[in-house]
Amino acid sequence: MKRRKLVSLALGLGLTLGMTACGSSEKTVDQEKAENKPAKGALVGVTMPTRSSERWIHDGDNLKKQLEQLGYKVDLQYAENDIPTQANQIDNQITKGARLLVIASIDGTAITTQLQKAADNDIPVIAYDRLIRNSENVDYYATFDNYKVGVQQATSLLVGLGLKKADGSEGSAKGPFNIELFAGSPDDNNATFFYNGAMDTLKPYIDKKTLVVKSGQTDFEPIATLRWDPERAQKRMEDLLTRHYGGGTKVQGVLSPYDGLSIGILSALKSSGYGTPGQPYPVVTGQDAEVASVKSIIAGEQYSTIYKDTRQLASVTVKMADAVLKGGKPEVNNTEDYDNGVKVVPSYLLNPVIVNKDNYKEHLIDTGYYTEDQLK
Repeated sequence: MKRRKLVSLALGLGLTLGMTACGSSEKTVDQEKAENKPAKGALVGVTMPTRSSERWIHDGDNLKKQLEQLGYKVDLQYAENDIPTQANQIDNQITKGARLLVIASIDGTAITTQLQKAADNDIPVIAYDRLIRNSENVDYYATFDNYKVGVQQATSLLVGLGLKKADGSEGSAKGPFNIELFAGSPDDNNATFFYNGAMDTLKPYIDKKTLVVKSGQTDFEPIATLRWDPERAQKRMEDLLTRHYGGGTKVQGVLSPYDGLSIGILSALKSSGYGTPGQPYPVVTGQDAEVASVKSIIAGEQYSTIYKDTRQLASVTVKMADAVLKGGKPEVNNTEDYDNGVKVVPSYLLNPVIVNKDNYKEHLIDTGYYTEDQLK
């Protein structure tokens, strides 16, 4: 009887120890992966859309620098807005043994095969600034508050026209003002956030006819600009001026969602006689605080831009990557708004800032984003 009790006790202890060991193993799967593949020196694949926009150059450089400072190896690639090129770059990074991918996609729906391949190889994916759509294989998203960007663009247009003051109170202008609207690329998920934020802000003024869109083009599709192409924006602005303006009718405001488009729009306006003391440029908005556009703002041409500090975005993304590679969970501040069509992607949102001639020094020079010489 005593022997039977001892055997039972031994079996019980063995079972308990076995269960404890199993529980410990299950609880630390991510940690074991990190231990089996040490994070230090791991390869991180970073793919950016293009070098034709200076902001993406800053993004890529900042990511590479900050990741390397933590001891990671970085494969940084630019696809020059060619979708097959970006897909091949991601394939190559997976083949090279990348442990994590950071992807600023050209078309957020066109790399599903690559994302599945990454998942099959236990490679986590962070979507950078542009949400990758229609795939469950996106782990995290780092971006700015893109709806707020649109609100700010529209608000700066209203301030420029005098309908609002910078502090948010009502301005003294009454209108009506003729405006035209531009939107971003239809294959970029951010473009619809910018558009929705802007239109929610402008619609009450359009409904009251304080703002008049002479072309009648207010829906997203007719005002979208494929690949954010400045030449397309310039051509559309030229067509709008030819068809809807003339005979003394002037356009007084243009909602532009990106500095590159703003430069094209201003070129079309200049060719049509705008930009003189007798016929000043309309209020033209923008985004990304690119050097050419900041110089244009200083010169009194473009009215405003939205400043998104890519150093901060890179920093947030690098912290995410570092946490994931070490088997942890990164900090996020939004788990509700960024549904990619298959899942809500945990996200970290940063705040954008309206920049104009009055405050560019405070936000761009005093923070070290640019030097005074760069903006001369």
